[in-house]
Amino acid sequence: MPDVELRKTFVTVETIYHEFGPVPAMPLRRAAALAIIRNPFAGHYVEDIAGFMDDLKPLGLDMADRLIAALGGDPDVVEGFGKGAIVGTGGELEHGALWHVPGGYSMRERLGDSKAIVPSTKKVGGMGTRIDIPITHINASYVRSHFDAIELGLPDAPHADEMLLALVMTTGARIHNRVGGLAAADIKGEDGLR
Repeated sequence: MPDVELRKTFVTVETIYHEFGPVPAMPLRRAAALAIIRNPFAGHYVEDIAGFMDDLKPLGLDMADRLIAALGGDPDVVEGFGKGAIVGTGGELEHGALWHVPGGYSMRERLGDSKAIVPSTKKVGGMGTRIDIPITHINASYVRSHFDAIELGLPDAPHADEMLLALVMTTGARIHNRVGGLAAADIKGEDGLR
């Protein structure tokens, strides 16, 4: 498989103190890491692309490490996660699917083998395209308080022959969550759902 050619990375942290209600004891922090890489399959159809997932694993681990560092260095503070990809217009949607395994498993590995599936999204788009990355609890997908999303994108990416790869981690539930459902304190941890 081809080498991973990295053009740039971007890490950001958003801190939410309140949303028109009382200020909680701890603000919610949402961190995102983006990587812009050359899409080695852009411009033509390639049948066998699955091996590129193995090539992306070191990048996934590096991005997960950057997110944990951006949130203070302690993986135990992370409660939510998600991933996504924007494929430049010279590529196809399936190229974004290459990020599922290296993106998701890298976060699960760094977070102590979390149980829930990492929610994801992908799309094809030009420079400046934005994407909403879904977020769920790291150990139980049905924890409603942690259903969230973060919109991401960069003005100069992806070029037609690039992919924007994204990982997201959060430190807790939505501020002022109050619509019920399974509480994080009630997670059984048996199946990644409840």
